[in-house]
Amino acid sequence: METLYPKLILDALTNVRYPGNGKNIVELDMVEDDIRIDGNKVSFSLIFDKPTDPFAKSLVKAAETAIATYISPEVDIKGNISVKFRQQAGVRQEETPLPGVKNIIGVSSGKGGVGKSTVASNLAVALARKGYKVGLLDADIFGPSVPKMFGVEDEPIYMENAGGQDRIVPVERYGVKVLSIGFLVDKESPVLWRGAMASRALNQLITQASWGELDYFLIDMPPGTSDIHLSLVQTLPITGVVIVSTPQQVALADARKGIAMFTDEKVNVPVLGIVENMAWFTPEAHPTERYYIFGRNGAVELAEKLKVELLAQIPMVCGICEGGDNGSPIALADTMTGMAFMDLAEAVDKAVEKRNSELPPTEKVHTHQ
Repeated sequence: METLYPKLILDALTNVRYPGNGKNIVELDMVEDDIRIDGNKVSFSLIFDKPTDPFAKSLVKAAETAIATYISPEVDIKGNISVKFRQQAGVRQEETPLPGVKNIIGVSSGKGGVGKSTVASNLAVALARKGYKVGLLDADIFGPSVPKMFGVEDEPIYMENAGGQDRIVPVERYGVKVLSIGFLVDKESPVLWRGAMASRALNQLITQASWGELDYFLIDMPPGTSDIHLSLVQTLPITGVVIVSTPQQVALADARKGIAMFTDEKVNVPVLGIVENMAWFTPEAHPTERYYIFGRNGAVELAEKLKVELLAQIPMVCGICEGGDNGSPIALADTMTGMAFMDLAEAVDKAVEKRNSELPPTEKVHTHQ
């Protein structure tokens, strides 16, 4: 084995990359200036930003492997790497308004009319059918349609006292906990609110409701990019977003803007993938026929170009519309279209698992006026 010296150790460690951003740990100044060499025994420290870093253990193992691989397996390194934190455990961590929620998923679209609420509602039902605890917040303040899609438009809203605080009790239907601004306003009248009022109402539905323990908390976001979106990413650490688009070019152009908003470095919310809704029209009497009314594979090509996952292609059939109008989401049925949403739920579940294993938890956006 060659003579060991600090530069040799550092060169080997440049092969270890931090999963959150892909940069090597030497470049990120994560290797403490305390390398000690005693014969073939090597010891040093790795510095992480905070004690909750999900990659601490895996990076220690990766560093041990790098030294054994790029220098020599004879180097005594195992168990000799210490872990330090720039932010000590005693520092108070920022509280989340939904402590019982594992994953917060936004369902968004660049423009209206692409079936975003239909996808959000059926995805929620499909995840619940898979056995998950699911909540759905209708954050489309000016066009709340989730109550109708779940058949709960006329359901009364109750309050309960929890921990000395009055909280809104979500309506539960098909195994999904649902809240919408539509429960609080006249369904026949427009919501004439300024952005600040809408943001406050949403904040109340998020922070003052009894959501409880959930595996997935889905947010049906308003179409486009607005201050409502900014309020949501400032209020919640969103795990990732699902972008809904139709294949037509005008919808795809707006979908790009939506993706750009979430991937902007100031927002930095992972895009789990794209759903191509109304991918083709299939007559229910002829399930093998496909008519590409809005164009063909537009969202498929966009996903390839932007290097994001294509989660599903959902066909346009009468049953989807009828299910939404009748308050019975098509994902409840074991039909071809119902199974398409079950497949979407499976794809989203896998995308979330992959995201959580490769990226650190999303942080709320902080703005400075």
